[in-house]
Amino acid sequence: MKRLIGMLGACALLLVNSLVLGADAGKERAEIRKASAKVLADLYKAKPSAKQVVESAAGYATFTNFGMKLLVAGGGTGKGMAVRKKADGGRQEVFMKMAEVQAGLGLGIKKFKLVFVFDTAAAFDRFVSSGWEASAQATAAAKTENKGAASAGAIPMSDGIWLFQMTDKGLALEATIKGTKYYQDKDLN
Repeated sequence: MKRLIGMLGACALLLVNSLVLGADAGKERAEIRKASAKVLADLYKAKPSAKQVVESAAGYATFTNFGMKLLVAGGGTGKGMAVRKKADGGRQEVFMKMAEVQAGLGLGIKKFKLVFVFDTAAAFDRFVSSGWEASAQATAAAKTENKGAASAGAIPMSDGIWLFQMTDKGLALEATIKGTKYYQDKDLN
């Protein structure tokens, strides 16, 4: 009898714990959706033509990041979501995380927002399913052709993937995402 009561108590505890975790995950997803909408609104304010680029793309991803560099090492973390447009007019959301590692002399704290734009569903799928890594630094010094999601202010990152990066000062013409990994948040998906 004691064993049965103990097992029922353990099951009840697990049920309550999973309900609390589910509520926390729901709250976190809602916060990420709200942050994503803010990132897009900030982009559209800084670069109004970006709205057409994002709306006509196969999908997009938004991230907020906080990074710090002290002397010879640094790093940062962030959260975001990727959104793929479906043929039926719906959308698929994938909640994601990012982590970055920096090396080199420096000192400072940096907050920035990222909007990735995907020309094709295949580019979106590659980004969310393979844990995309950025290991290069790109600059929008050269003018890009206006094809697909290309737009002034967007930086080509790889085949079918474009990036808008914003700081507190506005749209950045440089993508400083060296040593950054983007991957699915298993707790929220």
